[in-house]
Amino acid sequence: MEIIIKASQFILSLSFLIVLHELGHFIPAKLFKTRVEKFYLFFDYKFSLFKKKIGDTVYGIGWIPLGGYVKISGMIDESMDTEQMKQPAQPWEFRSKPAWQRLIIMLGGVIVNFFLGIVIYIMITFVWGVEFVKPENVKNGFAVHETFKQYGFKDGDKIIKFNGAEPLDVTDINKHLFLRDITSLEVIHEDGINETIAIPEDIGEVMWQNGVMEPFEVRTTAVIDTVVVDSPADKAGLLKNDKVISVNNVPVNYWNEFTQLVLNSKENIAITVDRNGSHKTIDVTPNENRTIGVSTSKMRGVKVEHKQYSFLESITKGNSLAIWTLKDYITQFKYVFTKKGATSIGGFIAIGNIFPSTWSWKSFWGITAFLSIMLGFMNLLPIPALDGGHVVFTLYEMISGRKPNDKFLEYAQITGFLILIALLILANGNDIVKLFSK
Repeated sequence: MEIIIKASQFILSLSFLIVLHELGHFIPAKLFKTRVEKFYLFFDYKFSLFKKKIGDTVYGIGWIPLGGYVKISGMIDESMDTEQMKQPAQPWEFRSKPAWQRLIIMLGGVIVNFFLGIVIYIMITFVWGVEFVKPENVKNGFAVHETFKQYGFKDGDKIIKFNGAEPLDVTDINKHLFLRDITSLEVIHEDGINETIAIPEDIGEVMWQNGVMEPFEVRTTAVIDTVVVDSPADKAGLLKNDKVISVNNVPVNYWNEFTQLVLNSKENIAITVDRNGSHKTIDVTPNENRTIGVSTSKMRGVKVEHKQYSFLESITKGNSLAIWTLKDYITQFKYVFTKKGATSIGGFIAIGNIFPSTWSWKSFWGITAFLSIMLGFMNLLPIPALDGGHVVFTLYEMISGRKPNDKFLEYAQITGFLILIALLILANGNDIVKLFSK
């Protein structure tokens, strides 16, 4: 059922984004009296699930869910209709239009993506408001990864300021460290000492190379919220709401202590829990990867506050969310070009797993807004088969006054298409490898 819910959200979001992106090309093409031969959701190689011709345009749904397209007359695109390009140019064709009109047609899709992302963030802010955690509301402080203890951080630290200013949401610390310019953190250690700790300039690179994407975790009490069915914990008899007291007679106060003791144990584990006021010791045999199949809420015991915005306030806040989403994505994009980045690229399974396992309209629209902005940026990359490639060639023509010949554009389109196929195979290959390596 969880897979069906995730898949349904993914397909709905993808379809919504594809149709609106292609409308971004379709509408200006029609405004400039350019013939659009096809408007398709998904690709229709050999056959279509549905198609209907209205006027000069065939509207349809293909069977390959890898995107969608509009086929514009007189344009070298993914259809590779070179025979049409051998004929004399017609006034309704893309190649007959002024460069500025062609530029607008090609930019229409990404403009819609960015605009749509902004609108969705505005509406999310207006309808659901914003939830946040103030520094003083993380009562037990943060559990700190060993990699960060070398800088002076300690388990139980309460983070009170980023770069000398109080953050709106202190639980955003990991995202800010990885993607934004954090130069210092002010903390209060468990012993009450206040300290400002300098952050290295390459902290994002340190996190990436060490695989430490969440160096700070809200420190929560060791209470089990979920027991995976048929897991070692389930078979041994651990239950939801059991409070862990000790592991192999080592006292446990917080969840991070519990997970670390389980991970470091070499044989069977004796877990003592408080169940309805009485103590019970349960022997558990972990999996090969030293997990037992239990989890807790990351926000247990943390006061989450809520702020509602008026519609006018939502416009400002929504724009800010969209801009920061784009900035963060561009910053993160640089890691793709590292050795580790090649194996971290995800395909359709990875994107589908972003969606929650239970239906949530707030999460659905938040992820859709993110994907819209991501697709807008990706489509602007100067790869010939993408909108960005066409934009580069059109700008070259506008600046130089010389239009690239059709044979060059044809070869460029083929090259770009091969690059995209290679990336698609890599991304989805990574998904399959990760799926079977679990």
